[in-house]
Amino acid sequence: MPSHFFLSVLTFSAPLADNLRQQLSGDPHETSYHKNLVDLLKWVKINRQKVDCLIVEADADDQLMTLVKQLHSQDIWLPLLVITPAPVDPQAPSSFGYHRAVTFLSTTQLDQLDVAINQAIADFLKLPGATANPVPPFSTERSDTNANQHLLLSLQQKRLAERLRERLGYLGVYYKRHPQNFLRNMTQAERRELIDRLRRDYREIILNYFSDSGVSELNQKIDDYVNVAFFADISVSQVVEIHMELMENFAKQLQLEGRSEDILLDYRLTLIDVIAHLCEMYRRSIPRDP
Repeated sequence: MPSHFFLSVLTFSAPLADNLRQQLSGDPHETSYHKNLVDLLKWVKINRQKVDCLIVEADADDQLMTLVKQLHSQDIWLPLLVITPAPVDPQAPSSFGYHRAVTFLSTTQLDQLDVAINQAIADFLKLPGATANPVPPFSTERSDTNANQHLLLSLQQKRLAERLRERLGYLGVYYKRHPQNFLRNMTQAERRELIDRLRRDYREIILNYFSDSGVSELNQKIDDYVNVAFFADISVSQVVEIHMELMENFAKQLQLEGRSEDILLDYRLTLIDVIAHLCEMYRRSIPRDP
């Protein structure tokens, strides 16, 4: 199943624009091309709910910096792929002040453009969203607007994930997963951050599983949780481990309060629900026999 992304491209050199057109011509992408910053910003403001990824040429006049500052100031959060004249060290921290998921591709690597687009989108979906104790993904100082930024980022991630599921389906999403994003291939710090996020999100699911909140809201939380686990290639056993760890903590708290632990047995339903969703993702990701 071919990918079908909505892309917005900003280039300042005609040769690069022609090269990108050629590279993208083989896939059914819908692409808007822009030659100046003003046109791109105007288009993105109108189509922010539609864009899957921005592709921007790094230029000598630093218009890229102006662009990300404008996007940041207007709380427009999108996957960003930057085309550079020379390769950029993937471990080097970004100084753009936008978000940590900015992806770089040199002009000598344009044959890997499709992979880089998928990488930018996958990394964007991994960014920490709105949580009770959010870890800011931005390189700016903490401010009063930080919580709002996290909320808007989380909403954009959900919209993007939903669009990809609608267009690509689970099978298409599977082929767009990148091994670099798998838990086993992350740095120790990245693994710790991801596991901590999964623990926080799972705890929120547990606390809301038998509440009076809407079923659709709970299902969305489970879907979001499973999406993160799926893209990171989290195993079912790791989800069980997180569940058991949380149940053990709850049991200790109940013992301190002199209350029965029997209530915790009901939360086996939560584990079954989450595992069922995750197993279905993996089941659908297995290529069918021709």
